[in-house]
Amino acid sequence: MAITAQQVKELRELTDCGIMDCKKALTECDGDIEAAKAWLREKGMAKAEKKSSRIAAEGVVNAVITDDAKLGALVEINVETDFAAQTDKFKNFVNAACAHIIEKKPASVEELMAQPLNTDASKTVEIFTKEAIADISENINIRRFAIYEVAGNGSVETYIHAGGKVGVLIELAVGDDSVITKPEYKAMAKDIGMQIAASNPTWVTTDEVPQSEIDKEVTIITNKALEEGKPEKIIADRIVPGQIKNFYALNCLYNQEFVKDDSMNVEQYVEKVAKELGTEISVVRFTRFGLGEGIEKKVDDFAEEVRKQAGL
Repeated sequence: MAITAQQVKELRELTDCGIMDCKKALTECDGDIEAAKAWLREKGMAKAEKKSSRIAAEGVVNAVITDDAKLGALVEINVETDFAAQTDKFKNFVNAACAHIIEKKPASVEELMAQPLNTDASKTVEIFTKEAIADISENINIRRFAIYEVAGNGSVETYIHAGGKVGVLIELAVGDDSVITKPEYKAMAKDIGMQIAASNPTWVTTDEVPQSEIDKEVTIITNKALEEGKPEKIIADRIVPGQIKNFYALNCLYNQEFVKDDSMNVEQYVEKVAKELGTEISVVRFTRFGLGEGIEKKVDDFAEEVRKQAGL
């Protein structure tokens, strides 16, 4: 039977579930509101919907790459507590979500949630997530992901630090594709991942830095030096160039001091390994996710809660 918008509205008001969940429930139950309510409870949707507004800032940053290292994904999935993040149920959900992402390659989180699950086309990823929320009894959020795919010579490499607190995805280009399976190459890729995880650069090379960012830095440097009474010629000829060099060393991967050997920068390290392997190697791009960065965590004030309950 045809399901009307009024029926969906009524069920949504009764259960607080999503529009598509309500429509599916009514379709499954031939428009019977009470049966649809029971169906939603059975599937855990009503329970999940109530939890979906709760802050989820724990969880994991996970990575997956194909066997040929030509395709990889970095995914951040959040849950409310670190305890839940350590459970097999959450880990199984993460693995399933990552497998779907690397297979279906969605362009956005919104597209991902609307896709039929790769292992069960009868449900979307959104419904699969809500089922996991109901099962784990905490809010879960697939927050973001990055997908890299190499068309020519090169590989996608990943590095996960501190059990999923920080994750890095890297695309490398090489002159000879045979080197991407060699231990020396894999060790270099891991070192680069560790460097990015630890030093959090913004760009690979100085060529990638927008002119607007350089202009902003020059303005800041110049104004500070003028306030300190430095001569304009000294500022322009020595102070600005020196400070911009420091800016590059902080923000550009290739210009950063290599964390495992401060006698060279990262670009020199990559060149050294490339020479040893007899090929060319370059870092094309990278993505770094820090777990929960930018999410405002709720901090419970127990003493304040007691005062409120006591009417103080």
